[in-house]
Amino acid sequence: MRDFGTLAQVRRSHRKFTDEEIGADDVRLILRAALMSPTSKSRRDWQFVVVDDKNDLEKISDAKSHGSQLIKEASLAVVVLGDPMTNDCWVEDASIAAISMQYQAEDLGLGSCWVQMRGRGLSDGTSADTVIRGVLDIPENLSCLCVIAFGHKAEERNAQNEDRLKWENVHVGRY
Repeated sequence: MRDFGTLAQVRRSHRKFTDEEIGADDVRLILRAALMSPTSKSRRDWQFVVVDDKNDLEKISDAKSHGSQLIKEASLAVVVLGDPMTNDCWVEDASIAAISMQYQAEDLGLGSCWVQMRGRGLSDGTSADTVIRGVLDIPENLSCLCVIAFGHKAEERNAQNEDRLKWENVHVGRY
């Protein structure tokens, strides 16, 4: 494992993947990272749907008008869900789990990309939630925050440039 500082610097979004499958042990580690992520009041009431069927990946990639087509090229995707009626912190809890999976994937040498679904949809007004719920038989009480696409990186990306960090956005003590 890399030290966290390096991991944070090298983790970048990847939208192009090879055809190589992700091994079961790696998938388990990615999901383990999500299941270990901190949640409000230790509720751990998020839900995850692992999708590796190419037809389902393609259907999910059509859940919103823009920015989701990369999902159909992924080896697998994890749909990150929460119940807004029972947990007022579901977005935060699900977000922490999602990024935890992404850092674990990077540590394994895999690429990933967060695809926002909450509040998104198709130009005809159909929500991404409705599309994804229909494809994967997700219960009505659950809402989709995002879909994380995973795969072997088709290309490497440069690490974050330390010189471009916006330290001016950090305020100590007061704004």
